[in-house]
Formats: sequence, C-alpha cells, structure tokens
Amino acid sequence: MKFDLFLSICQTEVDGYMPSEKVMLHNFFDQVGFADELGFATAWVAETHLSTETQKQTRQPVIPHFKGEIGLNTDILQLAHKIFARTQRIHVGSAIRNILCNGGAIAHAEAIKTFLALHSLEETESRRLNIGFASGRFEFSNRPYGIRPRNAWEEAAWPVVKNKILHEAVEIFLRLLKSEELSSEDVAAQSLKVADFRKSEDWEKAWAAYQREGGEFSAKNPAGASSAAGELIPLAPRWEFEKLGVIPKEVPLDLLDLTLGSHDPALQMAANQHLPVAVFNLSITPPQVIEETHERMRSHYHPKGGPWQRSHMPRTAMIFLESSVDKARRAAERAWENYWKAMEGTLDPQKVEQAVGNSLYGDVAMVTEQIQQKYHPEDRLMLWFDFNNHDNEAIKWSMREFMDKVAPQLGEGF
Repeated sequence: MKFDLFLSICQTEVDGYMPSEKVMLHNFFDQVGFADELGFATAWVAETHLSTETQKQTRQPVIPHFKGEIGLNTDILQLAHKIFARTQRIHVGSAIRNILCNGGAIAHAEAIKTFLALHSLEETESRRLNIGFASGRFEFSNRPYGIRPRNAWEEAAWPVVKNKILHEAVEIFLRLLKSEELSSEDVAAQSLKVADFRKSEDWEKAWAAYQREGGEFSAKNPAGASSAAGELIPLAPRWEFEKLGVIPKEVPLDLLDLTLGSHDPALQMAANQHLPVAVFNLSITPPQVIEETHERMRSHYHPKGGPWQRSHMPRTAMIFLESSVDKARRAAERAWENYWKAMEGTLDPQKVEQAVGNSLYGDVAMVTEQIQQKYHPEDRLMLWFDFNNHDNEAIKWSMREFMDKVAPQLGEGF
C-alpha cells in the first residue's frame, strides 16, 4: 500500500478563524516539507480557478454560503518548482488540473513541456510530476474562456456536451505532449447520440432543439453518420487551429505521470491510445465502480506504462486521527457539519453521518482496522489531513502518528 498526502489549501473560516493567504501558504509548505521527511510518496494539491467569493456576487452563485476560497492553488507547475526546491524525495501531483480553462489543452501541454524541460536539467533528478487532469469542478471557472453552450441544443445537452469537450481536449493535450504536430482537422470529431444520455427524454430535448434550428451545422460529420435520421448531432470543434507543435520539443517525458479525473470508460480507453494515463477515483465512488475500472484498465492501459497496478488509481481518504476515538469522531462530525453548512447553508444530519462513515477516523488502532476493512493491500491512498482544519501543528501531529504507528501495520497483505 502506498501513502500519499492530499492538500486542499482551502481558505475558509473554521471556528471563527480565517487565515490569511500568506499563512495558508506557509502552512502548506511546512506540511509538504514534513511529509517529505516522514516518507509520504506524493503530495497531491487541489487546484481551483477564479475567486469563489467574487462569484457569489453573480446571478448564479454556485456556493453562496461558502465563506472564503475553495483553494489557493491556481498553478501546480509554479508550486512544484518550489516544492522540489525545498524537499528531497517527495513527488508532486495535481488534483486536478483543469485543461479546459486558461487557454485550453494547447496552452496546458506547452506549459507542462516547459516545466519538464527545466525540471529535467539536472541529470540526477528523479522526482516525478503527476498531472491529474480533467474539466474542472465549477462551471464559472470555464465560462470566461468560452466553455459554454453555443446554441440551443448544446444548452439542452450541456452535461453531455461538456464531456465531449473534454474528449476533444484530452486528445489534443496528450498528442501535443508527445510532440506531435497537428491541426484541428486531425482531431476526432465529436457528436451527440442517444447512447450518450442517461435519460431518453434528455436526448429528445437536445434533438428537438437541433431540429428547430435547422438540423444543420458546420461540424464535420463522422463517415457514414446521418444526423437527419436522428442518429447523431454533430458538434463543431471547440478549438479550431492550423497545424502546430508546442515547444520546447526536445523534452523527455520520463519524469511525467498522467492521471485522468473521469469515470467515463470511453475516455479512459481513448486517453490510453496515446500515453499511459491512470485514473482518479472519488472517496465516495462505489466499490463496484472501482473494481470495474481496475478490470477495464488491466486490458486498456497503454503498453508503455507496463502492467496496470492498483496503485495507478489514487483513492482520496479524509482522515481524522486523534489520541482517542471519541475525540476523532467529534473532529470528523464538526468538520463535516461545517462543510455542509458552507456548501448548502443547511445541516442534514444524515449527510453528516454518511460522510463521517466514509472517512477514516479514530485512534491508531481504529484507523488501522478501518483501512484494512475498506481497502485492498495494494491500494494507494491520498490522505487528506487538512480538511476543515487550520491547526498546522495538529495536522502535522496526525501525519506523524499515521506514518509512525499506522503505516507500519499495513505491510504487504496486511
């Protein structure tokens, strides 16, 4: 079992205390340095774009009751350079880099190539950058960059359309990372079809909107497809560009890992046609979905990545480790109560109880037992110690307790 650290850098009020940005970043680097000393494998950092506080002033605030900023990391590449300069062994990961905003897939591919060119200058460098990537959590982070419905049928089918945009972005992103030269004409065309929709009535709404506006569109249709027969609705490319290549070109990918933040099986398989791409899961992902993903990836993981391993799918785990079980449970309950109040403005005891049950909480013995019951011995855990907690010393105490007393009991085969 591998143990990683997840850091949110979430600047929100906890028990009446709101740290400044400077304090948040000082604590972050202190915890990463301590994690390096303790032997955590990778420091995964949450990523957020644009102020959630400012967004509350708009017509459709997404989290109107949340006070502060969901996260302060907007660029893992800048953070990673500083982390690597201050540590000796720990790897760095993004959880998760939004490749739709801030210029889209082309800009992100070029930025990562530039980072790798600098990071690999030292021939002895062995620490890895793991780019977890997806389409972002909040719509408001993407809309200023043009990621919004362009017509009535895209609006009617927006959740499906957004996933198709991610398909397009992932192909562009991965092919440019490989130093391919391509134009938008070389990228697979995207379209909507009934199988993409969970409910047939949602497809009917999109198809009706498409017909109302003429049923014609300038997108390139896949060979043999017949939109007039209602089989599909073609989507124009989100990014149109002539042949290009990103620089620097002579950049090895040896120190780069890639992890996709999507449960879409088709996208997982499509990504692995280009490069080895692992898969994230959420802490609430049903066990059946996790095992189905492992089974699928054993067959479709890119050959250059070697055999698929369970550690290729990091699993987020909120952890509340205290000196007593009662103290840990109170900490977990308080954290989740604050979270749900901030996200929804109300408190649902059932949601709190369910969230606590999905967490790891207790003393050393109880947390050890919970991990043995919930996880496979070869899993990889992203341990989240700073959830709703600004007490830097308390967080570090829990980190040490875990690595000194829990981790040694979780050897091979438990």
